[in-house]
Amino acid sequence: MVLRVSRIVAVAALCLAPACSDTPTTPSAFAPYSQVDYRLGTGTEAAAGTTVSLNYTGWLYDPARPDGKGVQFDTSVGTDPLIFTVGAGHVISGFDQGVTGMKVGGARRVTVPPSLGYGGERNNSIPPYATLVFDIDLLDVAVPAGSGR
Repeated sequence: MVLRVSRIVAVAALCLAPACSDTPTTPSAFAPYSQVDYRLGTGTEAAAGTTVSLNYTGWLYDPARPDGKGVQFDTSVGTDPLIFTVGAGHVISGFDQGVTGMKVGGARRVTVPPSLGYGGERNNSIPPYATLVFDIDLLDVAVPAGSGR
């Protein structure tokens, strides 16, 4: 009887958590960091200190959907590319990590757990503790002058 009550309490606690809501901006299921290259680039490699230009689309992770792509929350496709310096803290650390090592012309899918994303903070339509999925197309890499690369 005690075991049954414990299970009921555990299930109730899980369903009271934000992840049990039917709204599209609830926290997604957890997935560990991963990256998959769909196209290997042949140009300059993105590394810490380089400035990259890329197109991306981001989704909330949903293990029940193809490729884990749940609700789309952002994209640069069809607008201006995202430009930032790798490793300078301009983007979430999982995105920095996902771009590092790509070469111009490459395409990669990156899954970013909350610990490398926004953690417990809400960011616009991204709920706290959300795992994110990004498709990234690296357009250009600018190497700083005098860097020896």
